[in-house]
Amino acid sequence: MKFYNVLIRYRFWLSLLAIVIAVVLNVTGTGFWPTFPLFFVAVIGIVSHFMVGPLRLIQEPMEQGNMEEVEKILNSIWYPNLLYKPIRSTYYTIKGQMAMMKQDFDTAEKHLKKSSELGVPMAEAEGANKLQLGLMALQKGDFKQGESYMRAAIRAGIPDKESEAVAFLSMCQIFMNKREFRAAKEYFRKAKACKPKTQQVIDQIKELEKYISRIPG
Repeated sequence: MKFYNVLIRYRFWLSLLAIVIAVVLNVTGTGFWPTFPLFFVAVIGIVSHFMVGPLRLIQEPMEQGNMEEVEKILNSIWYPNLLYKPIRSTYYTIKGQMAMMKQDFDTAEKHLKKSSELGVPMAEAEGANKLQLGLMALQKGDFKQGESYMRAAIRAGIPDKESEAVAFLSMCQIFMNKREFRAAKEYFRKAKACKPKTQQVIDQIKELEKYISRIPG
């Protein structure tokens, strides 16, 4: 596995080295066909460097919480528009998440929208993407856009109960703001049914519960 990671990390330069060796051998009389495998491997290496990129290397540092290394790997992608479409979508999703961690919400929104426009490879990832866009829209006070993204996230499917509870609570607050109390109560029940364990989400449910039983509908 480590060898494979090293190969991914340095395949562009190894491919250039293979081309140089092949050219030298060709010029010194070895001939084209004996050196053809070197040219072939080098072309595959260069094409995969630009179309696939090094995203495979991100998994380990992300699991370790080493976000500096993740950012370093992302920054090593010179031309993201050349990445294969599903990989490009993943690239922008991760860039968006990194920007959110830095609380750079404008940049995060820009990257997540690019990912969404490209089409997220997995429905669950699309749901998570739309959820983040919805939360950012609500933070800006754009309830119409926030509701649109939240509905899209719920339709696509959200990968974990914690995030699903956040989506339902957001919809509850949207409908309370619209004074559509019956729908607000229904989304509140759905949020509670997720049985979230994150303290922040639990606190939000407790806070809403103080008011939800008093409203009509």
